[in-house]
Order: sequence, then C-alpha cells, then structure tokens
Amino acid sequence: MLSIRSLLFNIAFYLNTIVQMIVFTPVYFLSPRKKAWWVAKNWGRSNLWLQKVIAGTESRIEGLENLPKGSFILAPKHQSLWDTLAFYPYLDDPVYILKRELTWIPLFGWYLMKMRMIAIDRASRSKALKQAMAIGRERMAEGRQLIIYPEGTRRPPGAEPAYKWGIAELYAGLNVPVVPVVHVAGLYWPRRKFFRYPGTIHARFLKPIEAGLSKDAFHARLVAEMEAATDQLLIEAATGPNPPPLPETARKRLAELGVSLPRETVAAQ
Repeated sequence: MLSIRSLLFNIAFYLNTIVQMIVFTPVYFLSPRKKAWWVAKNWGRSNLWLQKVIAGTESRIEGLENLPKGSFILAPKHQSLWDTLAFYPYLDDPVYILKRELTWIPLFGWYLMKMRMIAIDRASRSKALKQAMAIGRERMAEGRQLIIYPEGTRRPPGAEPAYKWGIAELYAGLNVPVVPVVHVAGLYWPRRKFFRYPGTIHARFLKPIEAGLSKDAFHARLVAEMEAATDQLLIEAATGPNPPPLPETARKRLAELGVSLPRETVAAQ
C-alpha cells in the first residue's frame, strides 16, 4: 500500500504541476506581478492537499503570529522538496535567492523572472553575495520577504548543523528581522527517495530575531534556536503514534539526546 500511495502521489504531483502551468499560464503572465502570486500559491496548497489525500501526510504549520509585517528574512530548515512549497503561501510577496541557470529554463524560468527573484551567479561566492545584497536591498525596500535556507543544500533529519555564514551577512546588510522556521519534513518526504510516508509534518515559525545584533551573535542565536526547536519536533515525530521510518542521522541524534526508541521503529530504506 505504501508503494502504491507513494507512486500515485508522485504522479499526481507532476501532473498537477504540468496542468496548472498550462491552464494558468495566460492568467499568470497577464496579471500584475503581485496579484499573479495566487497562481503559485494555489499550486503549493494544492500539492499539500494531494499529499494529505493520497499519501496520508498532513501538514500542520504553527506560529503564524510570529510573522512580522513588511520586509523580513524567512530562514527555513531545508530537508525536502516539501519545504520549498509549504511556506511561501503564507507570505505576502516572497522572493527567493536562486542560481541564475534556473531562469534559463523555458516557461519555468519565465515564471521566476515574472516574480523578480534574485538570480545570482554561484560560480564566485563573493560575487554572488554582492549580487544578493544589492538586489536584496531593492526587494526589501519594496516590502518583500526574502526566503533563504541557512544551510544551503538539503540535509537529512538529525544531521549535524551546517549553517552557512551568508545569512549572517544578509542579516547585517539588509537590516531586517529574521524568522527561523523548523520542521522534520524529511522524515515524511525524504530527499532523493521514492516513498512518501503517512503522518503529520509539524512546522513552526519561531519568534523573529530582530535586526541590530552583531553577525556573530545573530549566527549563534539562529543555530541554537533552530536546532533546539528542530530536536523537539524530531522527538515528537519519533516517539509519537505511528512514527515514520528514521534515517541513521535521525537515530544518531535521538541517541545523543537520550531518547530511547521503540524496537519496531526501523531505519528508512
């Protein structure tokens, strides 16, 4: 049953993407940029609904009251494709930092350019940071919300922290609050895996880290708060009813936290 539901969801996910791009493309490109966001937000919400109905995986997002008005940086954990579509529907006018090669993809790249994302050349880190900072200031002046993954690439649940320094530079240079976001979606929608496991993905917007701290103080606080809150969600998922299979990184972290697991809890394949 798990294989069938996973297969059906994966098919539905890509069909939903293709159909919505075809049906809503004229509306998207003829609408004013900010109003056109409803197309992308509808795509995100509809995929979460498909995941609930087909794969049996609910999404519960808490802490919406912690989102400030106007410009800020949203800093989510990055474990899964899930976290690339789950959060922006809650933002007024989000903007991503992404590699410029994505804007060269026909149709998809046009969607990105319509939303005036921050496309950078990642061949040079120093150049990319300068690009992100310069364009980011323009986007913040427009009242937008910058989404950046502090660890850069996707990492499995329970993996050791690997936070990049770039977010501290952006925090200081853009002078806006940062809202950390934690979750353990990688337990249910693992990276580079076929299976989609049933259960409830809990995600939480933490309280904003206000502008004005030193880079070192900000970075230390970001890592400490995000890791503590992520550990809490990991424990809840692993010890709750019907826990998902746990990758080795998650089992190792739980052991470090002194959490004993039921014998029937098996490692994810």
